[in-house]
Amino acid sequence: MSAVRKTSNQELRTRKDLLLAASRLMKQGRKPTMDEVAAEALVSRATAYRHFANVDALLVEAPIDAAVMDPAGLFADDTSDDAEARIDRAEATMHEVVYQNEAQLRVMLANSIQRDISDDSRPARQNRRLPLIEAALATSRHRFRDDDYEKLCAALALIFGPEALIVFRDVMGIDKDSARSVKSWAARALVRTALQDSALARLMGGNNPKT
Repeated sequence: MSAVRKTSNQELRTRKDLLLAASRLMKQGRKPTMDEVAAEALVSRATAYRHFANVDALLVEAPIDAAVMDPAGLFADDTSDDAEARIDRAEATMHEVVYQNEAQLRVMLANSIQRDISDDSRPARQNRRLPLIEAALATSRHRFRDDDYEKLCAALALIFGPEALIVFRDVMGIDKDSARSVKSWAARALVRTALQDSALARLMGGNNPKT
């Protein structure tokens, strides 16, 4: 079985640069071409097409990228180590962005689903949720064993983002406020469980953070 190629930091930065460039050009009140976005981002046209199949896929994602708050800015006024409260705040912020940009996100998800999974030459979608999760857990990171922290981040990633909206609205028929209530409960429960697992392991003598 072949391993899935991990997107490099440089690829993610280039993708981010393209999204920012598209946002700047769109603020001028017009629809830019891929060539114009590539020039604004200081990359080649070929590089731009390695990240986005077409200019429409790029332009539909650019406003979403701009709408997601910078994780550092979100917690600039919060130095507490209350992991549950901080995660809940992060999810509430992402929840609003997702529901306010539902139409564009559905298009973005459709483009992602239709992507040729055998072609790993094009970097995956921008990872906006993990930096937000990590920022929320930053002040309490020392309370988690490495394995518990990694599992927690992965589990929370299932709750953050547009995929949860599809499940709640399309599958379960749950409205926005009820969905937020369920996600808040689930996110807090996951954090609480991970903290309990880490505390119990240390109490039983698990000095190695990965034991």
